[in-house]
Amino acid sequence: MTMKIPFEQAVEQHGETVLRVCRAVLGPGPDADDAWSETFVAALTAWPDLPEETNVEAWLVRVSQRKAIDVTRSRTRHAVPTDRLPERVSRRGNPGDDALRVWSSVAALPERQRLATLLRHFEGLSNPEIA
Repeated sequence: MTMKIPFEQAVEQHGETVLRVCRAVLGPGPDADDAWSETFVAALTAWPDLPEETNVEAWLVRVSQRKAIDVTRSRTRHAVPTDRLPERVSRRGNPGDDALRVWSSVAALPERQRLATLLRHFEGLSNPEIA
């Protein structure tokens, strides 16, 4: 089924609304612009099969929300380069003067024993798992 209005006209009529939705979710900037573009690429693909009685604006708003959420999810999956690493407190604590002797002794072990010690005490593996 074809729509009563051409796709280009839908973009003209509802493009600003879609951009506002993308910016509401992502803030102004290139991510919102990308979500806007992705919305209309997806809409163009689905356009020929869209029923005539569809509320185009509501449908485009829903598609744009989903595309903006996809961008948000993809942000969390990619590393963000930075010049400074965040300061993190060790869960195991920092070795003090008393531990210096222990760390020196571990460092003096042969490589296989050093690795076995690391796997047992820091990775929590059992002796059979290490073997």
